[in-house]
Amino acid sequence: MVQPRTRTKPASLSVTTEQRPARAWLVLLAACAGQFLVVLDVSVVNVALPSMRADLGLSALGLQWVLNAYTIAFAGFMLLGGRAADLFGRKRMFLVGLGLFTAASLAGGLAVEGWQLLAARAVQGLGAAVLAPATLTIVTGAVEPGPARTRAIGTWSAVGAGGGAAGGLVGGLLTDLLSWRWVLLINVPVGVLVFIGAALWVREGRTGGGRRLDLPGAVLVTGGLAAVAYGIVQTEQAGWGDSATLLPLCGGLALLAAFVAVEARTGAPLMPLKVFRSRAVSAANVSMLVTGSASFAMWFFMTMYAQNVLGYTPLEAGLALVPSSISVIVGSKLAPRLMATAGARNLAVLGTLIAATGFGWQSLMDAHGSYLHVVLGPGILMMFGVGLVITPLAALATSGAAPGDAGLVSGMVNTSRTMGGALGLAVLSTVAAARTAGGTGAEALTAGYALAFRIGAGTLLAGAVLMLLWLPRRTVDH
Repeated sequence: MVQPRTRTKPASLSVTTEQRPARAWLVLLAACAGQFLVVLDVSVVNVALPSMRADLGLSALGLQWVLNAYTIAFAGFMLLGGRAADLFGRKRMFLVGLGLFTAASLAGGLAVEGWQLLAARAVQGLGAAVLAPATLTIVTGAVEPGPARTRAIGTWSAVGAGGGAAGGLVGGLLTDLLSWRWVLLINVPVGVLVFIGAALWVREGRTGGGRRLDLPGAVLVTGGLAAVAYGIVQTEQAGWGDSATLLPLCGGLALLAAFVAVEARTGAPLMPLKVFRSRAVSAANVSMLVTGSASFAMWFFMTMYAQNVLGYTPLEAGLALVPSSISVIVGSKLAPRLMATAGARNLAVLGTLIAATGFGWQSLMDAHGSYLHVVLGPGILMMFGVGLVITPLAALATSGAAPGDAGLVSGMVNTSRTMGGALGLAVLSTVAAARTAGGTGAEALTAGYALAFRIGAGTLLAGAVLMLLWLPRRTVDH
């Protein structure tokens, strides 16, 4: 084993697990702050979109791509980012991704033309794809296996969930009190502080053994995922049967098929197909995709319902969802304790059933309901259940990975959540729009949103059955 003080060779995973507890939690703080930033930016711009459109003269399609440019780049490059963390070092890639993300945030906040904002959001997504996989490998490498690591993964899960949950509130505050530009500019001082902390506290670690990056595989999987994501988001404008949707979807699937063929033949693959022999890795990632398809859409529809039906301002809509944001964090923090007694699989199933119950309750919404019954109660139930699910699935996935594939599997976990979210939002938005049938009144909008939540509830119930049958029974000892 390489000794901690050796400077001429990269540190191994076993070195970083020997850090003192105080230093380990400083490392955890830096990693979680990076994860919070990238997840926050998936949703923080939602409430600022009308202001962006008025200021930059964006079309309705251009406004949609303020969200899509980030999501597609994030999902498309994440496997590449995960493997890069294994080969070139998780600290190095964390800093590279964070630097790129922060610089793009500055460029987006200063944009004076619509295309500049869209380009900045795409680069933000690329930086996030490099940064996000490194965060989980830094967390698991900084804390010794056992209860402490399980708690660390729970903290990472809670912060990530909280980032997505806090997007509406943070975006509403900044837009109402300052301007839409600050939903991006706020990343700059925070990013600089996190960069300094990571540079000081995080120790380097790589497990690639001098292997080269599989560039053909990287191009194929990135192009394939990006094309699939593009096709998914096109459904909101063109529908599922239009060529604008079918061409990128079919092209993306063809690229992914070519990627599998290349990976089966190359000597140093970007994604060794052997990782899917692990039942924990395969089942946890599919389960994460299913859960993400409903949970990401929840925030969008709840925000739209609060503003378009109940008449809340952006800030009021963000404040209305604060209890839901807190509940997802509470669920994530409770998960490590419950895993010790119930087991990872059972807890994931339980959390999914709780979330499905909340979705079912939310589907009973009406245009004149009280805050307690149409926002607060179901929101808490939905997000508490999601909070219970994330930690056991992340722990199961990483437990099934070899040390040299830790960054890759971390990237797969994040990719599964993000791609699930993009797919779920596109499908549910299409369903809601079809149910609304062009109506803009409160009753018509509520009917569309309610149908989306009913389908979300059914998706989660199917996910619970999938987890019960496929996830391994053993308790993860992280």
